Formats: sequence, structure tokens, C-alpha cells
Amino acid sequence: MSTLLSLVLSLTLASSVYSDTNGAASQSSENRVFASHGSNVTLPCRIHREYGVNFGRLGMKIKWTKMSMDESVEEDVLESMGGLHENSYGSFQGRVHLLEEDDDDASLILTDVSQDDVGKFICEVIDGFDDNIHVVILEVQGSVGYSDGVVFPYSPRLGRYNLNFHDAEQACLGQDATVASFDQLYEAWRGGLDWCNAGWLSDGTVQYPITNPRGPCGGANSVAGLRNYGQRDKSSSRFDVFCFSGALRGEFYWLVQPNRLTFAEAVLACQDDGAEIAKVGQMYAAWKLNGYDRCDSGWLADGSVRYPISRPRKNCSPTEAAVRLVGFPDKKQKLYGVYCFKGQQ
Repeated sequence: MSTLLSLVLSLTLASSVYSDTNGAASQSSENRVFASHGSNVTLPCRIHREYGVNFGRLGMKIKWTKMSMDESVEEDVLESMGGLHENSYGSFQGRVHLLEEDDDDASLILTDVSQDDVGKFICEVIDGFDDNIHVVILEVQGSVGYSDGVVFPYSPRLGRYNLNFHDAEQACLGQDATVASFDQLYEAWRGGLDWCNAGWLSDGTVQYPITNPRGPCGGANSVAGLRNYGQRDKSSSRFDVFCFSGALRGEFYWLVQPNRLTFAEAVLACQDDGAEIAKVGQMYAAWKLNGYDRCDSGWLADGSVRYPISRPRKNCSPTEAAVRLVGFPDKKQKLYGVYCFKGQQ
């Protein structure tokens, strides 16, 4: 790995802009992308031109490399010079090519994803004085911590901290999930889950995972980890809850409709399609385990409106892969579509 790339990875993995010794801006960013085994996936990389004049791809060098999660092994993936030649290497030969939607797009398409592809992909773009570094962490269904299910935070329409332990159990069951265990939350934290609201776990403790320490979440000078409020009274104490949803046993999908729907219309539309309106846990499982990605806000069974993004992009979820919550709108509003679920027969 080049000295510059090593420096960028060690100092700017958390997304930053820094200046090199020549004063030219070098930008670094990080995304997390999820894919299922055997699928195709796009690893995003956008070119930010600070100094160079846009002459398309003439003179531009794009290089993709891959590092294992423990950073012990580095592989060349693809190189492109001036948009004229693409060379792929090793196990990636014939499986990768650049998307090139426009002159500022250096995204990589990777086909036939396997467990061996799990790791950090580094996109380096050199274009005149502009030097861009992007890190994309690829997680594949079946990798450690992700094969069994997904942990997600949940609070009801009433808002934060309205669930005692028994309400929390019912809330998770209502979303096709169960209350998460400590081990499940710990694995989710290791996978990058960062959430500043405290929630119930199955052992009756209240905790929350922090990967980016900051003032309101235990203090900016504290270490990353699980913040533990300890055992709380299961009847009188009220918090959110962390739920755990296992692998989908059926099909989660966006129902194509000519018009936007009220909540009641959304429920009927799924029923007319031989399905039921999807639950929050089913959306999280489809997103996390199957790489489901759709930038359309849709009704779910709890009356919330959400959408799942596994490929971060402008106007959808620009900084991270996530299930985005629009809110709990008036159910009579005709502003949204619907996500449905068909269980296995």
C-alpha cells in the first residue's frame, strides 16, 4: 500500500478532509454496503473536484484495492487509466467493472459476491491536483455477526422511552422479532451499530451501543462500547427496546401502485396482492441480510413510514446504509406507498 493511502486510512477513516504537503485537498469518506451471497453489488465512489478542470476522464487514474477486515491482507482489484483501459486482478478478474454513470462516478460493480469478498474496499482517484480516497466496507450475508439476523432499535408511535419491559416484549413480537440478547447487541455493535437511546435487552438490563463517542452519549472522551444502565424495574421503568429479527421466511417487496395510499388503503393493497403489510423487523432483515435497497417511503404495519438503503446516495441516505424512519404520519395522508410481505407457503 502507498504511504499516502496508509496515512489516509489511519487518520481519516471516520470521514474527513485534510491537506497534503502541496496544499491540495484530499478527501476521504467511508460507506458500509450489504450484499447477499451470489448477488451483484455496487460499491459507491464519487469524485470531488476541488482544483482540477473537468476534462472528463482524460488523465484520471482510478484504483480499487481490497483489505481484509483485520487489515493484514491487501489485494489489487481494478485499475483504470484515463477511462481507456480497465485491468482487473486475481480473484476479481471478470467480476468487476466501473459503473461510470457520469464523469464524476468511479463506483465499482462487483458480481457474484461471496464470503471471500468481505472486507474494506479502497477507491483512490487521482485527477490532477485532486486526490480522493473512499473506503467501502462490504458485508456479506453469512459473515460473522450477520448470518443469524439483525438487531434494530425500536420505539412506538408514542415516542422515546414509553415501554416497560413487558410492553417492549410485545412491541418486538408485533414487528416479527424478539427482544435482543446482550450477545446479539454486542455483535451488532461490533458490526457498527451506533445508537444513543437506551433500550431493553432480554436479560432485563437497559443498554445502548456507541461506536462514535460524543457528548450526549456518555461523553466525547469516553471509549466506544455498550453503555449499561444495569437491571431496571420491568414494570415501572420505561425505555426503548432493541429487537432481533431472524432471516426472512418469505418475500419482502415494494408494491408498485399507480397512486399514493392512506394506511388503510396500503393494508388492503397488500391483501389484494396475496400478502400482508410488512413489519419493521421484516424490513430490517431484508435490508441487512439481503441487501434490499429502495429509495421510496412506504407504510409498515405499525403505522410508521420507512425506507431501506443499502447503497448510500444523494437524497436517499447520503452518508450511510440504514433503514430510514420518516415518522408516524396521519394514517389518512395519501403520501406514501407500501411495503408488503408474503410468507412462505
